[in-house]
Amino acid sequence: MTTTTTTLYSWWGFMYGLMMGSLIWKCGSCFEFEHSQPLPLQDWNNNVTFKAAAAFAPPLMVGLTLVDAAASKGAVCLDGSLPAYHIHRGYGSGANSWLIQLEGGGWCNSITKCVFSKKTRHGSSHYMEKQIPFEGILSNKAGENPDFYNWNRVKVRYCDGGSFSGDSQNEAAQLYFRGQRIWSAVMEDLMSKGMRYANQSLACRLDISGWRTLRYMFAGVVRLQGMQKNLPRGCAKRFNPIMCFFPQRLIASVRTPLFLVNTAYDTWQIQVSLAPASADHHGYWNGCRKNYARCTESQISFLQGFRNQMLYAVKGFSRLKKNGLFINSCFAHCQTERQDTWFSPGSPHIKSKGIAESVGNWYFDRAAIMAIDCPYPCDHTCHHLVFK
Repeated sequence: MTTTTTTLYSWWGFMYGLMMGSLIWKCGSCFEFEHSQPLPLQDWNNNVTFKAAAAFAPPLMVGLTLVDAAASKGAVCLDGSLPAYHIHRGYGSGANSWLIQLEGGGWCNSITKCVFSKKTRHGSSHYMEKQIPFEGILSNKAGENPDFYNWNRVKVRYCDGGSFSGDSQNEAAQLYFRGQRIWSAVMEDLMSKGMRYANQSLACRLDISGWRTLRYMFAGVVRLQGMQKNLPRGCAKRFNPIMCFFPQRLIASVRTPLFLVNTAYDTWQIQVSLAPASADHHGYWNGCRKNYARCTESQISFLQGFRNQMLYAVKGFSRLKKNGLFINSCFAHCQTERQDTWFSPGSPHIKSKGIAESVGNWYFDRAAIMAIDCPYPCDHTCHHLVFK
């Protein structure tokens, strides 16, 4: 792989956060994108359990790095604090290969929500953990991350509330919507630390969906943070700019080879987009929304319809030989960042191939990968998420 990173600036910012699975790029350095949103005002880790689990060695803990040069460029978090990232250096054959993961955390689509966010780690580096574990696709252990363990691995913290895409501010509320500037400042900082010499690249992002509830949320984000000018021009000329914040409008415009890692029943989408509490006035979906085993036959049928629509949306994508797919039938979310789902003896598989092996086979041209699972409940390798 000999391509460069010179084309990244115009695409990565606005592409981030539009999917809830993982989308892998082949380019000059490696990037992984995740976007998760916890249950409202609750800690994700305190409200979710895994159906399957495995014992792993303690993960590598990586310290926080502030981007000191960002302030002079106006590249700041919602509260005006410096943006930050965590980095662990590559070595050996991976010394010039880079993997960058953008942290998720949902969006703030109103002044009230953004004011709340700026007092959390998703709006201020003052509240960010000083160290975080590097697991899954970020692991430094060959036995847990066989293809990328010795690459330069970076996790960029998310603190702008708008998928690294905004460029405005609200003086009255003392809010800074500077996601696009944060993206550029972080990339420039990493370039100065060796990413300019990158000779391999992978990018992971998140999945395809979103109907009116999500459309309403995205409309608020696009308008509040002044994102119209940062959305792809070709799309904006054909559609309402709000619709260009959705991945299905963007994938067709990307020339770089892509690999989509996604579950057909994404738990984030079920909770926030398909069956949000705001649309479930009588609470019929409360049980199913938190635990797949409590879904009725009619609710499962509805979710199967969602799966079919998603598969239809990626038909054109899957026809291109340069692309790849891994769509399993699990009730899960962000499978590339969890060690038990990324690579472990009992990790999810489609036809004997797991996620890490499938991504590696595609990226290194070892095999063409277009893996689509049979509908739920046929896959017994899933690590389903169950919420309390």
